[in-house]
Amino acid sequence: MIIDLRSDTVTQPTPGMLEAMHRAPVGDDVFGEDPTINRLEEMAAAMFGMENAIFCPSGTMTNQIAIKCHTQPGDEVICDELSHVYQYEGGGIAFNAGASVRLLQGDRGRINKDLIASSVNNPDDVHKPISRLVVVENTANRGGGSCYEWNDLEEMSSTSKALRLSYHLDGARLFNAIVATGQKAQEYGRIFDSISICLSKGLGAPVGSLLLGKKDFIKKARRVRKAFGGGMRQAGSLAAAGIYALEHHVDRLKTDHQNAKSIEEILKGQSFINGISPVQTNIVIAECDPAFDMKGFIEKMKNHGVKFLAISSNKFRMVTHLNIDADMMNILNEKIKQSL
Repeated sequence: MIIDLRSDTVTQPTPGMLEAMHRAPVGDDVFGEDPTINRLEEMAAAMFGMENAIFCPSGTMTNQIAIKCHTQPGDEVICDELSHVYQYEGGGIAFNAGASVRLLQGDRGRINKDLIASSVNNPDDVHKPISRLVVVENTANRGGGSCYEWNDLEEMSSTSKALRLSYHLDGARLFNAIVATGQKAQEYGRIFDSISICLSKGLGAPVGSLLLGKKDFIKKARRVRKAFGGGMRQAGSLAAAGIYALEHHVDRLKTDHQNAKSIEEILKGQSFINGISPVQTNIVIAECDPAFDMKGFIEKMKNHGVKFLAISSNKFRMVTHLNIDADMMNILNEKIKQSL
């Protein structure tokens, strides 16, 4: 048995999802003729109370399209220093949009209205880039799957509007936040200018993300997607997996969160663990004692069939998903003992 805790991107399609993919009618999406993609886009837009949506291969692409659409070359993007758009998208903000970045030091990947207000450049100062866009990530990956409080999201929305900043949500794991907090998808659509949601993480689809926004914004996004090489043809089979995920795999995220809490309890009992970031969703980040051979431990665990990743010299991450079940928790505990 392999217990793969490297990421929630390693999931395998369920039998029901594979059957839905097999039965999906398809067409040429660049011509707007794929009925399954059209259905997915309409479904996602309605779910969040937004006007339109566009289906893309990845969350990196939906984020990068959004940034490109919201900014002009020379503008500045405001985000937390741990943000995925800065840390894990290959320098795409500069490469694709020609924009610079103002990094904020938030709390476990989460920023707030005061940090935003204090970071905005004077638009009349020709020495500074024009502050144009705020990006928040919910849940925050490097923050250990931390969730925003709703009041903070609303306050940042009001602040962004007052400062004439666009407001984008990197919602790669947004459904984890919604399930954990009881927040409503429709409310997110009310306060954000654009939202990116992933189908290929906790929801378990093999490929795909969606960018949501107003009709004119998504029309522009289609042109940018084409320029990025993201136009897809008969991709309805992939969209069918996304539809199945939205219909069947949202509520079950609670199970992933419960399993993450179980991992937290297992790790708390280990002498080599100095601390664990508060576990709110499906990500567990643990800090090891500096004297502990973390690299060797990870390699031994891999040899015992348990995979997970180091995220720094003394921190590692474990991520639960639909291919991790409660029975694996006892096995994980035993494998840790065998690897010490």
